[in-house]
Amino acid sequence: MTPIVPALRLSSFYFAYYAVLGGFTPYWSLYLKDRGQSEAAIGVLMSLWYATRIVAPSSWNWIAARSPRPVRWLRIGCIASLASFCAFLLPLDFAWLFAAMCVFCFFHNATMPQFEAITLSHLHGASERYGAIRLWGSLGFITIVGLYGFLLDHVAVAWLPLLMLPLLAGTAVTAFANDYGPAQHQARSAAGSGLRERLRRPEILAFFIACLLVQISFGPLYTFFALYLEQHGYKASLLGLFWVIGVAVEVLVFFVSPRLFLRVPAQTVLLVAIASAALRWLATALFPETVWIMALAQLTHAINFAAFFAAAMQLMAQYFPGPLAGHGQGVFYGFSSGVGGALGALIAGQAWHLGGGRLAFEWAAGFAAVAALIVWRWVRPLPALAR
Repeated sequence: MTPIVPALRLSSFYFAYYAVLGGFTPYWSLYLKDRGQSEAAIGVLMSLWYATRIVAPSSWNWIAARSPRPVRWLRIGCIASLASFCAFLLPLDFAWLFAAMCVFCFFHNATMPQFEAITLSHLHGASERYGAIRLWGSLGFITIVGLYGFLLDHVAVAWLPLLMLPLLAGTAVTAFANDYGPAQHQARSAAGSGLRERLRRPEILAFFIACLLVQISFGPLYTFFALYLEQHGYKASLLGLFWVIGVAVEVLVFFVSPRLFLRVPAQTVLLVAIASAALRWLATALFPETVWIMALAQLTHAINFAAFFAAAMQLMAQYFPGPLAGHGQGVFYGFSSGVGGALGALIAGQAWHLGGGRLAFEWAAGFAAVAALIVWRWVRPLPALAR
Protein backbone atom coordinates (compact mmCIF):
# COMPACT_ATOMS: atom_id res chain seq x y z
CA MET A 1 0.00 0.00 0.00
CA THR A 2 1.37 3.44 -0.98
CA PRO A 3 1.93 5.58 2.13
CA ILE A 4 0.03 8.86 2.53
CA VAL A 5 2.68 11.57 2.40
CA PRO A 6 2.10 15.16 3.65
CA ALA A 7 4.07 16.47 0.68
CA LEU A 8 3.03 20.12 1.02
CA ARG A 9 4.14 20.37 4.65
CA LEU A 10 7.40 18.56 4.02
CA SER A 11 8.14 20.62 0.90
CA SER A 12 7.50 23.90 2.71
CA PHE A 13 10.31 23.20 5.19
CA TYR A 14 12.77 22.32 2.41
CA PHE A 15 11.81 25.51 0.55
CA ALA A 16 12.39 27.71 3.61
CA TYR A 17 15.56 25.97 4.79
CA TYR A 18 17.30 26.11 1.41
CA ALA A 19 16.11 29.67 0.84
CA VAL A 20 18.35 30.54 3.80
CA LEU A 21 21.26 28.80 2.07
CA GLY A 22 20.44 30.74 -1.11
CA GLY A 23 21.27 33.92 0.77
CA PHE A 24 24.14 32.45 2.78
CA THR A 25 26.22 30.15 0.57
CA PRO A 26 26.91 32.36 -2.50
CA TYR A 27 27.16 35.74 -0.76
CA TRP A 28 28.37 35.28 2.82
CA SER A 29 32.05 35.44 1.84
CA LEU A 30 31.35 38.82 0.20
CA TYR A 31 29.75 39.97 3.45
CA LEU A 32 32.76 38.81 5.46
CA LYS A 33 35.11 40.58 3.06
CA ASP A 34 33.01 43.75 3.50
CA ARG A 35 33.58 43.34 7.24
CA GLY A 36 37.33 43.59 6.56
CA GLN A 37 38.22 39.89 6.83
CA SER A 38 41.12 38.44 4.84
CA GLU A 39 40.83 35.41 2.54
CA ALA A 40 42.46 33.21 5.22
CA ALA A 41 40.04 34.50 7.88
CA ILE A 42 37.10 33.95 5.53
CA GLY A 43 38.27 30.37 4.99
CA VAL A 44 38.34 29.79 8.74
CA LEU A 45 34.93 31.40 9.33
CA MET A 46 33.27 29.54 6.45
CA SER A 47 34.76 26.26 7.66
CA LEU A 48 32.66 26.63 10.82
CA TRP A 49 29.54 26.01 8.74
CA TYR A 50 30.87 22.52 8.12
CA ALA A 51 32.82 21.97 11.35
CA THR A 52 29.66 22.31 13.41
CA ARG A 53 28.11 19.52 11.33
CA ILE A 54 30.57 17.16 12.99
CA VAL A 55 28.79 17.46 16.33
CA ALA A 56 25.46 19.21 15.75
CA PRO A 57 23.51 16.47 13.89
CA SER A 58 24.53 13.56 16.11
CA SER A 59 24.13 15.44 19.40
CA TRP A 60 20.76 16.91 18.40
CA ASN A 61 19.54 13.54 17.16
CA TRP A 62 20.71 11.90 20.41
CA ILE A 63 18.61 14.40 22.41
CA ALA A 64 15.60 14.07 20.08
CA ALA A 65 15.70 10.26 20.12
CA ARG A 66 15.32 10.28 23.91
CA SER A 67 12.49 12.81 23.94
CA PRO A 68 8.83 11.76 24.14
CA ARG A 69 8.19 14.41 21.44
CA PRO A 70 11.32 14.51 19.27
CA VAL A 71 9.89 17.04 16.80
CA ARG A 72 10.06 19.60 19.60
CA TRP A 73 13.85 19.67 19.13
CA LEU A 74 13.50 20.48 15.45
CA ARG A 75 11.44 23.52 16.41
CA ILE A 76 13.84 24.57 19.19
CA GLY A 77 16.77 24.34 16.75
CA CYS A 78 15.02 26.54 14.18
CA ILE A 79 14.10 29.20 16.75
CA ALA A 80 17.65 29.16 18.17
CA SER A 81 19.20 29.60 14.70
CA LEU A 82 16.95 32.62 14.08
CA ALA A 83 17.80 34.17 17.45
CA SER A 84 21.55 33.58 17.14
CA PHE A 85 21.68 35.02 13.61
CA CYS A 86 20.58 38.39 15.00
CA ALA A 87 24.17 38.79 16.28
CA PHE A 88 25.31 39.56 12.73
CA LEU A 89 23.34 42.81 12.86
CA LEU A 90 26.06 44.09 15.23
CA PRO A 91 29.53 45.40 14.19
CA LEU A 92 31.60 42.32 15.12
CA ASP A 93 35.36 41.83 14.85
CA PHE A 94 36.91 38.45 13.93
CA ALA A 95 36.67 36.94 17.43
CA TRP A 96 32.98 37.80 17.77
CA LEU A 97 32.26 36.74 14.18
CA PHE A 98 33.90 33.41 15.03
CA ALA A 99 31.69 32.98 18.11
CA ALA A 100 28.51 34.04 16.29
CA MET A 101 29.25 31.68 13.40
CA CYS A 102 29.80 28.78 15.82
CA VAL A 103 26.45 29.29 17.55
CA PHE A 104 24.37 29.98 14.44
CA CYS A 105 25.91 27.19 12.38
CA PHE A 106 25.50 24.68 15.20
CA PHE A 107 21.77 25.25 15.52
CA HIS A 108 21.06 25.55 11.81
CA ASN A 109 23.02 22.40 11.00
CA ALA A 110 21.29 20.49 13.79
CA THR A 111 17.90 20.74 12.10
CA MET A 112 18.21 19.34 8.57
CA PRO A 113 19.40 15.79 9.45
CA GLN A 114 16.48 15.50 11.85
CA PHE A 115 14.12 16.73 9.15
CA GLU A 116 15.55 14.27 6.61
CA ALA A 117 14.64 11.52 9.08
CA ILE A 118 11.13 13.02 9.36
CA THR A 119 10.76 12.91 5.56
CA LEU A 120 12.02 9.33 5.29
CA SER A 121 9.64 8.29 8.08
CA HIS A 122 6.77 9.42 5.86
CA LEU A 123 8.30 7.74 2.78
CA HIS A 124 8.76 4.33 4.38
CA GLY A 125 8.61 1.85 1.49
CA ALA A 126 8.52 4.62 -1.15
CA SER A 127 11.92 6.34 -0.83
CA GLU A 128 12.03 6.96 -4.60
CA ARG A 129 9.52 9.80 -3.98
CA TYR A 130 12.13 11.73 -1.99
CA GLY A 131 13.34 13.78 -4.98
CA ALA A 132 9.88 15.15 -5.80
CA ILE A 133 9.70 16.62 -2.27
CA ARG A 134 13.33 17.71 -1.99
CA LEU A 135 13.16 19.67 -5.27
CA TRP A 136 11.25 22.38 -3.39
CA GLY A 137 14.44 23.07 -1.48
CA SER A 138 16.15 23.75 -4.79
CA LEU A 139 13.31 26.09 -5.79
CA GLY A 140 13.76 28.00 -2.53
CA PHE A 141 17.48 28.28 -3.18
CA ILE A 142 16.94 29.51 -6.77
CA THR A 143 14.40 32.11 -5.72
CA ILE A 144 16.65 33.71 -3.14
CA VAL A 145 20.01 33.40 -4.89
CA GLY A 146 18.59 35.12 -7.99
CA LEU A 147 16.68 37.79 -6.07
CA TYR A 148 19.55 38.59 -3.70
CA GLY A 149 22.08 38.67 -6.55
CA PHE A 150 19.97 41.42 -8.13
CA LEU A 151 19.52 43.25 -4.81
CA LEU A 152 23.24 43.19 -4.00
CA ASP A 153 23.96 44.97 -7.27
CA HIS A 154 21.93 47.88 -5.89
CA VAL A 155 22.38 47.78 -2.09
CA ALA A 156 25.45 47.31 0.08
CA VAL A 157 26.30 43.74 1.06
CA ALA A 158 26.26 44.92 4.69
CA TRP A 159 22.45 44.58 4.45
CA LEU A 160 22.69 40.82 3.89
CA PRO A 161 22.07 39.75 7.54
CA LEU A 162 18.90 41.84 7.70
CA LEU A 163 17.71 40.38 4.39
CA MET A 164 18.17 36.84 5.72
CA LEU A 165 16.18 37.21 8.95
CA PRO A 166 12.74 36.70 7.27
CA LEU A 167 14.06 33.51 5.65
CA LEU A 168 15.11 32.10 9.01
CA ALA A 169 11.73 33.06 10.45
CA GLY A 170 10.08 31.11 7.62
CA THR A 171 12.09 28.02 8.54
CA ALA A 172 10.90 28.24 12.14
CA VAL A 173 7.26 28.64 11.07
CA THR A 174 7.34 25.59 8.77
CA ALA A 175 8.99 23.48 11.49
CA PHE A 176 5.79 23.82 13.52
CA ALA A 177 3.76 22.43 10.59
CA ASN A 178 5.63 19.10 10.52
CA ASP A 179 5.96 15.94 12.61
CA TYR A 180 7.31 12.39 12.24
CA GLY A 181 5.44 9.78 10.22
CA PRO A 182 4.06 6.47 11.57
CA ALA A 183 7.24 4.51 10.77
CA GLN A 184 9.33 6.62 13.12
CA HIS A 185 6.94 6.33 16.03
CA GLN A 186 7.60 2.59 16.15
CA ALA A 187 10.56 1.24 18.15
CA ARG A 188 12.82 4.30 18.10
CA SER A 189 14.87 2.96 20.98
CA ALA A 190 15.87 -0.22 19.12
CA ALA A 191 18.22 1.54 16.74
CA GLY A 192 21.50 1.86 18.67
CA SER A 193 23.09 -1.58 18.36
CA GLY A 194 22.10 -2.05 14.71
CA LEU A 195 23.81 1.22 13.85
CA ARG A 196 27.21 0.05 15.08
CA GLU A 197 26.97 -3.18 13.11
CA ARG A 198 26.13 -1.37 9.89
CA LEU A 199 28.89 1.20 10.26
CA ARG A 200 31.41 -1.67 10.20
CA ARG A 201 30.24 -2.95 6.80
CA PRO A 202 32.77 -2.23 4.00
CA GLU A 203 30.09 -1.02 1.56
CA ILE A 204 28.89 1.59 4.03
CA LEU A 205 32.39 2.64 5.07
CA ALA A 206 33.32 3.16 1.42
CA PHE A 207 30.13 5.14 0.86
CA PHE A 208 30.88 7.53 3.73
CA ILE A 209 34.52 8.00 2.69
CA ALA A 210 33.47 8.79 -0.88
CA CYS A 211 30.89 11.31 0.39
CA LEU A 212 33.58 12.87 2.61
CA LEU A 213 35.88 13.38 -0.39
CA VAL A 214 33.06 14.80 -2.50
CA GLN A 215 32.26 17.32 0.20
CA ILE A 216 35.94 18.31 0.40
CA SER A 217 35.88 18.88 -3.36
CA PHE A 218 33.00 21.34 -2.98
CA GLY A 219 35.10 23.47 -0.59
CA PRO A 220 36.29 26.05 -3.15
CA LEU A 221 32.78 26.46 -4.56
CA TYR A 222 31.13 27.10 -1.20
CA THR A 223 33.96 29.18 0.25
CA PHE A 224 35.55 31.24 -2.53
CA PHE A 225 33.44 30.98 -5.70
CA ALA A 226 32.10 34.53 -5.27
CA LEU A 227 35.61 35.92 -4.73
CA TYR A 228 36.98 33.81 -7.60
CA LEU A 229 34.44 35.24 -10.04
CA GLU A 230 34.88 38.75 -8.65
CA GLN A 231 38.60 38.50 -9.41
CA HIS A 232 37.73 37.71 -13.03
CA GLY A 233 35.39 40.67 -13.44
CA TYR A 234 31.94 39.14 -12.76
CA LYS A 235 29.18 41.15 -11.02
CA ALA A 236 27.08 39.81 -8.14
CA SER A 237 24.07 39.50 -10.45
CA LEU A 238 26.02 37.22 -12.81
CA LEU A 239 27.23 35.19 -9.84
CA GLY A 240 23.58 34.80 -8.86
CA LEU A 241 22.74 33.79 -12.44
CA PHE A 242 25.40 31.07 -12.38
CA TRP A 243 23.90 29.65 -9.19
CA VAL A 244 20.39 29.87 -10.66
CA ILE A 245 21.54 27.96 -13.77
CA GLY A 246 22.98 25.17 -11.65
CA VAL A 247 20.08 24.85 -9.26
CA ALA A 248 17.40 25.20 -11.98
CA VAL A 249 18.58 22.03 -13.70
CA GLU A 250 18.98 20.45 -10.25
CA VAL A 251 15.20 20.80 -9.86
CA LEU A 252 14.70 18.79 -13.05
CA VAL A 253 16.86 15.95 -11.74
CA PHE A 254 14.95 15.80 -8.46
CA PHE A 255 11.69 15.81 -10.42
CA VAL A 256 12.64 12.82 -12.61
CA SER A 257 14.51 10.94 -9.89
CA PRO A 258 11.56 8.68 -8.90
CA ARG A 259 11.55 7.22 -12.42
CA LEU A 260 15.34 7.29 -12.71
CA PHE A 261 15.87 5.05 -9.67
CA LEU A 262 13.33 2.53 -10.93
CA ARG A 263 15.65 1.96 -13.92
CA VAL A 264 19.22 2.74 -12.77
CA PRO A 265 20.92 1.48 -9.58
CA ALA A 266 21.67 4.20 -7.04
CA GLN A 267 25.38 3.35 -6.92
CA THR A 268 25.66 3.85 -10.70
CA VAL A 269 24.04 7.28 -10.45
CA LEU A 270 26.40 8.09 -7.57
CA LEU A 271 29.45 7.17 -9.66
CA VAL A 272 28.40 9.29 -12.65
CA ALA A 273 27.59 12.23 -10.39
CA ILE A 274 31.00 12.21 -8.68
CA ALA A 275 32.91 11.79 -11.96
CA SER A 276 31.06 14.82 -13.36
CA ALA A 277 32.16 16.84 -10.32
CA ALA A 278 35.81 16.14 -11.12
CA LEU A 279 35.29 17.48 -14.65
CA ARG A 280 33.39 20.51 -13.34
CA TRP A 281 36.16 21.60 -10.97
CA LEU A 282 38.81 21.12 -13.64
CA ALA A 283 36.88 23.27 -16.13
CA THR A 284 36.35 25.95 -13.45
CA ALA A 285 40.08 25.98 -12.70
CA LEU A 286 41.21 26.23 -16.32
CA PHE A 287 38.60 28.48 -17.98
CA PRO A 288 37.31 31.04 -15.42
CA GLU A 289 37.11 33.87 -17.98
CA THR A 290 35.20 31.88 -20.61
CA VAL A 291 31.58 32.60 -19.77
CA TRP A 292 30.00 29.77 -21.77
CA ILE A 293 32.32 27.15 -20.23
CA MET A 294 31.56 28.47 -16.74
CA ALA A 295 27.84 28.33 -17.49
CA LEU A 296 28.20 24.78 -18.82
CA ALA A 297 30.14 23.80 -15.70
CA GLN A 298 27.30 25.17 -13.57
CA LEU A 299 24.80 23.09 -15.56
CA THR A 300 26.57 19.95 -14.36
CA HIS A 301 25.41 20.90 -10.84
CA ALA A 302 22.28 18.96 -11.77
CA ILE A 303 24.40 15.81 -11.83
CA ASN A 304 27.19 16.35 -9.32
CA PHE A 305 24.91 17.75 -6.62
CA ALA A 306 21.27 16.79 -7.26
CA ALA A 307 21.87 13.32 -8.71
CA PHE A 308 24.59 12.70 -6.11
CA PHE A 309 22.35 13.73 -3.22
CA ALA A 310 19.31 11.82 -4.48
CA ALA A 311 21.43 8.68 -4.99
CA ALA A 312 23.00 9.11 -1.55
CA MET A 313 19.53 9.30 0.04
CA GLN A 314 18.48 6.14 -1.82
CA LEU A 315 21.47 4.29 -0.39
CA MET A 316 20.91 5.81 3.04
CA ALA A 317 17.31 4.54 3.04
CA GLN A 318 18.65 1.06 2.34
CA TYR A 319 21.67 1.19 4.65
CA PHE A 320 19.72 2.68 7.61
CA PRO A 321 16.05 1.67 7.38
CA GLY A 322 13.21 2.47 9.78
CA PRO A 323 14.31 3.59 13.26
CA LEU A 324 17.96 3.65 12.13
CA ALA A 325 17.24 6.55 9.76
CA GLY A 326 17.80 9.39 12.21
CA HIS A 327 21.07 7.93 13.51
CA GLY A 328 22.27 7.27 9.97
CA GLN A 329 21.48 10.83 8.91
CA GLY A 330 23.44 12.11 11.90
CA VAL A 331 26.51 10.15 10.80
CA PHE A 332 26.06 11.19 7.16
CA TYR A 333 25.88 14.90 7.96
CA GLY A 334 28.44 14.76 10.75
CA PHE A 335 31.14 12.81 8.91
CA SER A 336 30.74 13.55 5.21
CA SER A 337 29.19 17.02 5.35
CA GLY A 338 30.73 18.04 8.67
CA VAL A 339 34.29 16.75 8.57
CA GLY A 340 34.38 16.89 4.77
CA GLY A 341 32.95 20.40 4.59
CA ALA A 342 35.31 21.76 7.25
CA LEU A 343 38.34 20.17 5.59
CA GLY A 344 37.11 21.42 2.22
CA ALA A 345 36.92 25.03 3.40
CA LEU A 346 40.32 24.86 5.16
CA ILE A 347 42.05 23.08 2.27
CA ALA A 348 40.53 25.55 -0.20
CA GLY A 349 41.86 28.41 1.91
CA GLN A 350 45.37 26.94 1.93
CA ALA A 351 45.26 26.23 -1.80
CA TRP A 352 44.09 29.78 -2.44
CA HIS A 353 47.00 31.08 -0.37
CA LEU A 354 49.51 28.92 -2.28
CA GLY A 355 48.25 29.27 -5.83
CA GLY A 356 44.98 31.18 -5.98
CA GLY A 357 41.59 29.95 -7.14
CA ARG A 358 42.98 27.86 -9.96
CA LEU A 359 44.96 25.63 -7.60
CA ALA A 360 41.99 25.34 -5.22
CA PHE A 361 39.73 24.01 -7.97
CA GLU A 362 42.46 21.71 -9.34
CA TRP A 363 42.78 20.13 -5.91
CA ALA A 364 38.99 19.82 -5.81
CA ALA A 365 39.06 17.87 -9.09
CA GLY A 366 41.60 15.48 -7.58
CA PHE A 367 39.50 14.78 -4.49
CA ALA A 368 36.42 14.09 -6.64
CA ALA A 369 38.39 11.72 -8.89
CA VAL A 370 39.52 9.66 -5.88
CA ALA A 371 35.93 9.55 -4.59
CA ALA A 372 34.71 8.25 -7.97
CA LEU A 373 37.34 5.49 -7.85
CA ILE A 374 36.17 4.42 -4.37
CA VAL A 375 32.53 4.27 -5.47
CA TRP A 376 33.42 2.26 -8.59
CA ARG A 377 35.47 -0.24 -6.60
CA TRP A 378 33.62 -0.67 -3.29
CA VAL A 379 30.15 0.91 -3.00
CA ARG A 380 27.44 -1.73 -3.44
CA PRO A 381 23.88 -2.34 -2.20
CA LEU A 382 23.69 -4.47 0.90
CA PRO A 383 22.96 -8.19 0.44
CA ALA A 384 19.25 -8.88 0.82
CA LEU A 385 19.65 -10.78 4.09
CA ALA A 386 21.58 -7.89 5.66
CA ARG A 387 18.90 -5.26 5.05
